[in-house]
Amino acid sequence: MSPYDRLAAMGLELPPVRKAAGAYVPARLAGGLMFLSGRGGAGADGKVVSGRVGETVSTAEAHEHARSAGLQLLAAAHVELGDLARIKAVVKLLGMVNAVPGYREHPKVIDGCSELFLSVLGEAGRHARSAVGVGSLPHDMTVEVEAILLVDA
Repeated sequence: MSPYDRLAAMGLELPPVRKAAGAYVPARLAGGLMFLSGRGGAGADGKVVSGRVGETVSTAEAHEHARSAGLQLLAAAHVELGDLARIKAVVKLLGMVNAVPGYREHPKVIDGCSELFLSVLGEAGRHARSAVGVGSLPHDMTVEVEAILLVDA
């Protein structure tokens, strides 16, 4: 089953790739590695979701935001590669959670993205990962996730 078939079976579609919010690109291919710029979760309207986890946003809501960020990452990879089947492996994820001091559930939040990658990419979606808390994120995003992929060049 292709990544696109898996997305369809989950009732998901790749969203349009949001424009960069600064002087950078959504994806950069370097040999067999693709570096994907950090993406935040988006609501049904495509706008970035904001708030602070543990204050105005629950862990469960932030988990969904991380899943949405994962969809954004897959969309950026699709635009750059033309075919998600070219992804041989997700090498590393870095997930950042805009959370209150003392918050401890960062891994549960970023699992939203990790679980999506496993569901869509199968074993190629298994990866190393860091999940960290931060005091703030651009546009007051709840989460931001970036990825490094191994791809067919």
